[in-house]
Amino acid sequence: MDFFEAQARAKKRTSRLVILFAFAVGGTIAAGYFSAIFLFGQVSNQQGRHRRYVEDSPAAGAPRALWQPKIFIVVTLGTLGIVGLASLYKWHEFSGGGSAVAESVGGRRVDPHTIDLKERRLLNVVEEMAIASGITMPTVYILEAEPAINAFAAGLTTNDAVVAVTRGTIEKLNREELQGVIGHEFSHILNGDMRLNLKLSALVFGILVIGLAGRGIIWAASRGRVRSDKNSGGAILAVFGAGIAMLLIGYVGYFFGRLIQAAVSRQREFLADASAVQFTRNPEGLTGALKKIGGFALGSSLASNKSAAIGHFFFAQGFQSNFGGLWATHPPLDERIRAIEPRFDGKMFDPPEVVDVAHAPFSAAGFAPGAVRPAKIPAHLPTPASMVASIGTLSPETIANADALLANVPPRLRTAARSPFESTLLLFGLLLDDDETVRAHQRAMVGSRSGSEALRALEELEPSLRSLGPEHKLPLLQLAIPALRNLQPSALAPFLETLDELVHADGRLSTFEFALQKILTRSLALGRAPQTGVPQIYSFNAVAHEISVVLSALAHTASNSGLGAEAAFAAGADQLKLVAGKLQLLSPDASDFAQLDAALDKLSTASGPIKQRTLFAGAYVVGADGAILIAEAELIRAIAAALDCPMPPLLA
Repeated sequence: MDFFEAQARAKKRTSRLVILFAFAVGGTIAAGYFSAIFLFGQVSNQQGRHRRYVEDSPAAGAPRALWQPKIFIVVTLGTLGIVGLASLYKWHEFSGGGSAVAESVGGRRVDPHTIDLKERRLLNVVEEMAIASGITMPTVYILEAEPAINAFAAGLTTNDAVVAVTRGTIEKLNREELQGVIGHEFSHILNGDMRLNLKLSALVFGILVIGLAGRGIIWAASRGRVRSDKNSGGAILAVFGAGIAMLLIGYVGYFFGRLIQAAVSRQREFLADASAVQFTRNPEGLTGALKKIGGFALGSSLASNKSAAIGHFFFAQGFQSNFGGLWATHPPLDERIRAIEPRFDGKMFDPPEVVDVAHAPFSAAGFAPGAVRPAKIPAHLPTPASMVASIGTLSPETIANADALLANVPPRLRTAARSPFESTLLLFGLLLDDDETVRAHQRAMVGSRSGSEALRALEELEPSLRSLGPEHKLPLLQLAIPALRNLQPSALAPFLETLDELVHADGRLSTFEFALQKILTRSLALGRAPQTGVPQIYSFNAVAHEISVVLSALAHTASNSGLGAEAAFAAGADQLKLVAGKLQLLSPDASDFAQLDAALDKLSTASGPIKQRTLFAGAYVVGADGAILIAEAELIRAIAAALDCPMPPLLA
C-alpha cells in the first residue's frame, strides 16, 4: 500500500461522492419543486372553487403553468439551505476529532495505567502499530455496553485518531485476532478513510433533516399547533401537504444517500482486510476474528441505536441491513473470509466466553512485558525509495522493529508516558543536556517553573532516562501525545514555555529538539484546527525556495558524516527534474531551523505529489554517503511529520 496513492484515491473518492450527492440533492430539489407545484395547484383550485360561489369566476381555478421560476428558486434555496446547514452542524459536531465520535456512542477512554490484562493487551497492540507506522498513538476507547465483536477508527487526521473496540472484542479474541482487527482499523487511518467516513455521515444527515423537518411539521399540525377557522382549510391542507411532501422527499433522498454510503463502505472494507493481512502477514488472525463473528450468537450486532449513524465506521456489519442488503455497509462475512482464504469451507466457530490472557505473552514475538531484548540491527541500510515507501504504511518488519524499540524502553518511562503529569516531565527529561552544568541549570528551571514536586519526580525518572538510547526518544514522544492532550489549557501554556526554555538552555537547537517541538506542535494541532490541512499549492515552482531550504538543512546535517554538503544536496536536487535549475544550496544561516520551520509550514499546504517528491529528494540527501545518522533520521522524520506524512522509525 502506497501512502500517497491511498491519499490520492481517497481524494478522488471524495470528489466522486460529492458529485453523487449533488445528484441526490438535485433529485431532492426536483421532487420538492414538483410537490410544491402540485400543492399550490391544489390550494389554488380550492380557493378558486370558493371564489366561484361568490364571484362566479371560472378562471380562478385554471391550472398553473409547469414552470414557476419563483417557486423553483424558493425550493432550491430552501433545500440547499437545509441540507447545507444540517451537514455543517453535523461536521461541527465531528470537529472535536475522533474522541468526540467515540464518546458520542458511549465510548469509555481506556486508562493508560489500567491493570486489566485484556485492556493492557489492547493498548500494547495499538502502541506497537502506532510506533511501527510513525503516527501519534491513537486514544483507545472501549464500548462497554456492547458485548458483540466490533471496532472502529475515527478522526479527522492521523493526529486526532481514536481506535474504539467493543467489550466483546477484547473478551473473545486472542492476541493474533485482535492484531488483525486493529490492523484493519489502522488501514482506515492510514488510507484517509476516517475523514471520508465523517463527510459521508454529515452529507447523509443533511438530506435526512428534510424528512425529519417534514415529520416535525406533521406532528405539530396534528397536535393542533396550527390554529384554524372555517376559512383556513386551504392553509391547513398546505401545511399537512408540505409536511408529507418533505417527509417523503427527505426519506427518498436519505434512501439514495445511504445507498451511496453503503456501496463506498463495502468497497473499502475489502481493501482494509487486504491491508491488515499485508501488515501482519498473518491471515489467520483476521479470518479468525471474522469466523468468530460468524459463529457468535451476537455476531457484530450493536445494541445502541446511537451507533447506527456511524455504522459504516465499524469493522463488521453493526446493524441489520434493510432493502435486501442494499444498505449493507460491509460485505458478507463469507465473502470477506474467502477473499483472504480461498479454500474456506464455510465453517464458523463460537468464541469462548472470555479469552484467557493471564498466561499469554503481550508481545507478538513472545516476550513478556518489560523484557529487555537485544536491539535489532538493520540487515541493510534503507534505500531512499524504501524510506519514502515506508511512509504511512505498516509491515511485519516495522511492527517487529517497533516491538524491539518498545521492549528496550525502560518500563518506568513507558508508565510516565501514559500520565498527563508525568508525560510533561518525561519530555523535560528527554531535553536534559549531557553537560552537567547545563543539566543542573535545566533542573533549576523545572523546579522554579513547575515546583519542587515536579523536580523530585523528574529526578526519579533520570536514572531510566540516562539508560535510554537516542533512537528511543521520538517513539516515547509518540506514546506520550495522548496523555499530553489531556492537559488542561491552564497547564498547557506553562508546559510549552518551560519546554522552550529547556530547548534553548545551551544556546543551540539540536535536530532532536527541533523534531520534538515540530512533532509536538503538529500532533497537538497547536495554532490550527486539525481539519484545515487542505492542499492549496499544486506547482513545484511555487515552493522551489522552500524545497531548497529543506534539502539544504538536510545536507548540512548529512555533511557531519563526512560527505560534503554540496554533494549531498546535489544527490537530492537531482531527483526533482522539474525545478532542478531553481534549487540551490543555501548557507547554514539561510536554512537554519527557523527558516526550515517556516518552509515546512508552507509545504504542508502543498499537494501530495509535491510532498512525496520532496521527501524522496530528502531521503537521497541523507542517504548520499551510505550511512544514516540518528540526527539525520530524526530530522527527516520531523520533516515528514510536519507534512502530515507519518514515517516509521528508521533504526531500532
